[in-house]
Amino acid sequence: MLEIDNINVSYGPIQALYNLSLRVAEGTIVAMLGGNGAGKTTILNTLSGLRKPNSGNILFKGEKIEGMRPHKIVRMGIIQVPEGRRIFADLKVSENLRLASCIRKDKMEIRKDLEEVLGLFPILRERINYKGKELSGGEQQMLAIARGLMSKPKLLMLDEPSLGLAPIINEAIFRLIKGLHDHGITILLSEQNATFALKIADEAYILENGKIFKHDTVEHLRSDPVVREVYLGI
Repeated sequence: MLEIDNINVSYGPIQALYNLSLRVAEGTIVAMLGGNGAGKTTILNTLSGLRKPNSGNILFKGEKIEGMRPHKIVRMGIIQVPEGRRIFADLKVSENLRLASCIRKDKMEIRKDLEEVLGLFPILRERINYKGKELSGGEQQMLAIARGLMSKPKLLMLDEPSLGLAPIINEAIFRLIKGLHDHGITILLSEQNATFALKIADEAYILENGKIFKHDTVEHLRSDPVVREVYLGI
């Protein structure tokens, strides 16, 4: 579905990604692991069209998208849920969700999808008339993911969904992500919490300083002594 081949990305004179290649097969969860500054968000922003690579190619379903305008990438079905949630704090839950479908014209399908999304997030149905700022941190993260779903993603990219949440809420969020995958959504997950990510992903890329340090199936990574010590703390 997604193929990144040898992209280089810079912020002015500072290079952020070095000859980076990555694959996401349709129907899988692929995790990108690493600390702050590893390059995870830069990859997602480049895929969303917010950053342009200096060189390299990006193919989505066989079509080149590097350098494509963000709104065109969204229309192709690549949807990013950004780090920090970035919901519209002064708008109601219902308004946040409706705004996410503004690029769509199929009103009956939008209503159907809204019901399906609220079925996946029962707490949001209960909070439908609450403003975004009145939700808890976990509820805001659920709203951010639900908003992404309203754009009908073919590839859903999640940037640090566990950031700033209590462990018990993290468990709920990761169960939710696994449930979305079970509904047939392909997911590219950027995450520092390797323990949780390696429980739900099919394969993972570990990044360090803008380069791929290691890539393998999660089964092999969980048994790798370096990964166990450095990233899992066991």
